[in-house]
Amino acid sequence: MAEYNVTSDSNVSGNDSCSFIEMPYLTYLYCVVFIGGLLGVISILFLLVKMNTRSVTTTAVVNLVVVHSLFLLTVPFRLIYLIKRTWMFGLPLCKFVSSMLHIHMHLTFLFYVVILVIRYLIFFKRKDKVEFYRKLHAVAASISMWLLVVVIVVPLVVSQYGSKENYNEKLCFTFHKELSRGPVQIINYIIIVIVIAIVVILLVFQVFIITSMMRKIHHSLLSHQEFWAQLKNLFFIGVILICFLPYQFFRIYYLQVVTHSSKCDTNAVTYNEIFLSITAISCFDLLLFVLGGSHWFKQKIINLWNCLLCK
Repeated sequence: MAEYNVTSDSNVSGNDSCSFIEMPYLTYLYCVVFIGGLLGVISILFLLVKMNTRSVTTTAVVNLVVVHSLFLLTVPFRLIYLIKRTWMFGLPLCKFVSSMLHIHMHLTFLFYVVILVIRYLIFFKRKDKVEFYRKLHAVAASISMWLLVVVIVVPLVVSQYGSKENYNEKLCFTFHKELSRGPVQIINYIIIVIVIAIVVILLVFQVFIITSMMRKIHHSLLSHQEFWAQLKNLFFIGVILICFLPYQFFRIYYLQVVTHSSKCDTNAVTYNEIFLSITAISCFDLLLFVLGGSHWFKQKIINLWNCLLCK
């Protein structure tokens, strides 16, 4: 694969010109993420019209759509930078676009956890669904959450993101030196531990549920609606394991590299950018969610299952 450095004019000031080794992979991936994400958002909107608006799960999915939509608005800026190899929109917007990838990852993870916890409650309490008392309560819960994000989280992250160093305005996504600060490292380690612990707990619950269902109804699993609901749970956990967890594990190594290296480790910066870009693949969840709920997809799974049983 061809490699080339993202460069800028030598006249531009900045004490840290370290950037990642850009690969065509990143450009192609963000193009696919943008197209697939838009298709997913459009597709899920048609499905949401038919869903129960008082359902807690539906409310979480709606907020997931908003998170993906906001992130997708920043993807064209990333693509322009990857193609032009220089940042033309000013450092403040660079910080916002860069931080949005992290905000998107953690908010998406949060809504996945909410959806899975609600589904587990439905399973263990033998309920059909968990609902807000009124539609207004669902709206109020969403507005409250977004006010917290917009008024507190985003301004705090953007104001502190890349605020302790002077950076080259023609380069973007090069704020790794911020990670060498003690408080920033502590926060990162705490987030990593929390995310990994939550994933392990969710996985244990899901394995227990699937195992218990297979013991009870192993001969007719695919004819039970409850089993299909658990398959959707596996889908969300699969996205977490594929898109988010690798980045969290690499983050541990990356924090050590930034802390103990006085010079820029270009390879570590590059791999960090690659793992970060993988988190953006989660934008496909809405498209796969719609596909997974289709009759055609279910029939294909049933045919495959019957074929495996026949062998």
